[in-house]
Amino acid sequence: MDLNRNKENAIAFYKMAYEGNPKEAVKRYVGQEYIQHNPDVADGKRGFIEYFERMLKEYPEKSINFLRCIAEGDLVALHTHQIWPDNDQYVTMDFFRFDDNGKICEHWDAIQQVPKEFANDNTMF
Repeated sequence: MDLNRNKENAIAFYKMAYEGNPKEAVKRYVGQEYIQHNPDVADGKRGFIEYFERMLKEYPEKSINFLRCIAEGDLVALHTHQIWPDNDQYVTMDFFRFDDNGKICEHWDAIQQVPKEFANDNTMF
């Protein structure tokens, strides 16, 4: 496994899909199968494309910042900060599994809304 390549590809894949071109993201970066573990997104390539196309129509002004990227074995983890309309902010952790050809084949994520108040002086980023 080429860990640096996988890290670059995970970021490029997610950024391309998030910013409005999920079909091309799947074409470039996804392998023969795409297993989806997010319960709000249908399994497979088609489910991924449909979800991101819908998000583009409903929330065209959303943005994403990639904060951290960690790779080990066939996995890449991304830590992101997403800003949606009305300054609605989320922190996400996405995990991608790569196949032997360096293509994404599986995805897990956890999403948490950034609260208005914190019990400490630390940020979520």
